Amino acid sequence: MAAAAILLLTVSVSLIGLTVAPRLIGWNLFRPYWLLPRREYWTPIGCGFVHADLLHLLFNSMTFWFFAFGLQRMIGSLRFTALYLVGLLASAAGTWLRHRREPEYATLGASGAVLAVLFASIVYFPRQSIVILPLPVPIPAPWFALAYLGFSFFAAHRPRGRINHDAHFVGALAGLAFVALTDPSVFARALRAVLH
Repeated sequence: MAAAAILLLTVSVSLIGLTVAPRLIGWNLFRPYWLLPRREYWTPIGCGFVHADLLHLLFNSMTFWFFAFGLQRMIGSLRFTALYLVGLLASAAGTWLRHRREPEYATLGASGAVLAVLFASIVYFPRQSIVILPLPVPIPAPWFALAYLGFSFFAAHRPRGRINHDAHFVGALAGLAFVALTDPSVFARALRAVLH
């Protein structure tokens, strides 16, 4: 299964980079300014498999876990993999456009791809919810997604570490656009539900 393989690869590579091989993280950092001059062409994808710290990895992995597997069963492994890559590359493109003139800027993490999965999943399953301990009540997925974006907006204005909070917005839009293009009837149904 594609979702399981992506999660296993991301967790494994991130843990190796965070514990025994920190150079792995440095090698996969996405530096928009240096992408072309240094030919770091692998970094827009490689950065999605390394994380800034254990909390960053845990939050992305948890969000992926809650939403990826049901979505993959609905759309199949091939389309799921395409969605994940579209989210990863779209968020990298947005990051490049915004930070391509900043030599010191570097980022990492799978958040753009995870947000693409999250928002695509909400289109297919608008009534799903998640439980985040220690809160004892289910949180509707659309509210979780909006809270995630709200946090991202706040965090983007107080940058810390190498987490690219701006990528969350592009990833969310990429997920919505992917469903609109590959399954327009499902997207139209979700849009009608939101507007009524």
